[in-house]
Amino acid sequence: NGYAITFYWHRVLVPSLINPVSHGQKLWLIAIAIIGALYFTRFIPKVSWLVRIPIAVVLGYFSGAYIPRAIDAQILQQLRATIVTRSMFANWQSGLWAVIIALGVIATITYFFFSAKRKGILKPVSRIGIIFIMVGFGASFGYTVMARISLLIGRLQFLLGDWLGLIH
Repeated sequence: NGYAITFYWHRVLVPSLINPVSHGQKLWLIAIAIIGALYFTRFIPKVSWLVRIPIAVVLGYFSGAYIPRAIDAQILQQLRATIVTRSMFANWQSGLWAVIIALGVIATITYFFFSAKRKGILKPVSRIGIIFIMVGFGASFGYTVMARISLLIGRLQFLLGDWLGLIH
């Protein structure tokens, strides 16, 4: 532990904090150092509640840095993929599928809208959303089953043909 403290002192604290502050550069590092030093209040029972401040700062900083990226990656990119554009109507089949997908997305989102009671237009639209969800899960499950059957067929062909010589 003594080696780690000495290493940290000479390789991190002195060049990154003490030298810039002592030369009058980057005085804002003093505030950061105070917030960082509050982590050690955890070991003093009377003021151990102060450790919440640096934890809140770190959580706030990384939440602010991560949330916009997460919203872009998980919500906005998917919305861009479902937006109906004019190029989707090059022929009537692709235009029809674009409208069906857009309506399916809206109906599925309506099914997960729990803030209001399902009556009026919300009731039939949410039921259509359930149908879209069931079709999606059914297609996913069917794909999984077909992939497993394809693997089984490949193994059976190897066993019965190459290994046992029963299939020519």
